[in-house]
Amino acid sequence: MDEEYDVIVLGTGLTECILSGIMSVNGKKVLHMDRNPYYGGESSSITPLEELYKRFHLLEGPPESMGRGRDWNVDLIPKFLMANGQLVKMLLYTEVTRYLDFKVVEGSFVYKGGKIYKVPSTETEALASRAPLDPRDIPKCPSKEGP
Repeated sequence: MDEEYDVIVLGTGLTECILSGIMSVNGKKVLHMDRNPYYGGESSSITPLEELYKRFHLLEGPPESMGRGRDWNVDLIPKFLMANGQLVKMLLYTEVTRYLDFKVVEGSFVYKGGKIYKVPSTETEALASRAPLDPRDIPKCPSKEGP
């Protein structure tokens, strides 16, 4: 490993990754490190499921009824990217997209009160759902109308 770098970036959260990518694309020699055994900081996605249990110091591990741990990918912070937003433009500029896969999500779930609930994605699911979701938790789109 080389001993001299122009920039040393600590952490692999989104901000640190974008900063590291911009510096690298602009010709800087970058050392990018993280103390965690996974990438992404507080906004990472953890897989397999056993790693999530370790992250939160849950000793019992996931129940067998949840299936194979590698079939799960849990976001610590849910992430949505606007298709033509500024973040996508930065990711393209820094060529981080070489390491990303964009996929359709089969379902979203929340953990609340010791249980896992599916977030309804259709009107039918919403009417049948027993998930304790507070409508105030759902981000609202900015209104185009005046106050």
